[in-house]
Amino acid sequence: MGTIQRIALALVIIGALNWGLAGLFRFDVVGELAGGSAEPIARLIYIIIGVAGLLNLGLLFEEWRGDRDVVKVHAASPEEI
Repeated sequence: MGTIQRIALALVIIGALNWGLAGLFRFDVVGELAGGSAEPIARLIYIIIGVAGLLNLGLLFEEWRGDRDVVKVHAASPEEI
């Protein structure tokens, strides 16, 4: 996992915690810090977290790639036997 994907994953976790607080306690941390959820800075933060979620979408399909963890077997030539 690269650095950008780690940062994106951290942002997604922060966004998930914010959604959890909003759902449980009706408290929007991003909105509070930015002066309201309709403020441009709050909207920018929401957009950044949304893009981070899209960047991490590939994590769902990483095991399907398969060729990263494949063990390559070397066939012995007749001279090596």
